[in-house]
Amino acid sequence: MTTIHGTWIVLTAWKNPDGEVRGRVARDWAGFMATRSGPDYPPPWADFDELANREGEHVGPGRYPVLNVADAWELSTMLALAAGVDVTHHYLRPDPDGQHTALLAHPDGSWARATAVGANRPLVHQGGPRRLWDLLDRVRDDWLRLGMAPWIGANALILPDGAIILARGTWRATIRAADPPGHDI
Repeated sequence: MTTIHGTWIVLTAWKNPDGEVRGRVARDWAGFMATRSGPDYPPPWADFDELANREGEHVGPGRYPVLNVADAWELSTMLALAAGVDVTHHYLRPDPDGQHTALLAHPDGSWARATAVGANRPLVHQGGPRRLWDLLDRVRDDWLRLGMAPWIGANALILPDGAIILARGTWRATIRAADPPGHDI
């Protein structure tokens, strides 16, 4: 049994007599905070003070209310499966007027900032090669459509190179050993 870095996934796996390694994701979650300190922490791609004020290359409304992604364990893991485990989150708590902001950053230069008052639809600024808030909206679509996080209870196949293929019903995701995971729907 192990947890998968950057997610809340608990995976139990076994090696079959033919050498194939299979497993199942627990119907619960757990995570461990990586010990971080030194000149690389916080990561250089996650300058949240700068991102809090940067104008986006793409600006528009989000579909769902702003949330603290780090506290939404199921969605945080779904975003990690879609965008890569190196997505970093930051949340600015509501000010006296109720305005709050969520920020996302990835080492590939992708970033997003969503700001709203209360549960109103946010104004989203995004930049870089991928639209991280759009990815978050898509995984929230999946989560709502399925009624739960599809990774919970998923079957797992662990390839010789360390990649993990997760499958539950028609949902699929691949966690690559050397690269950030990519969502294979």
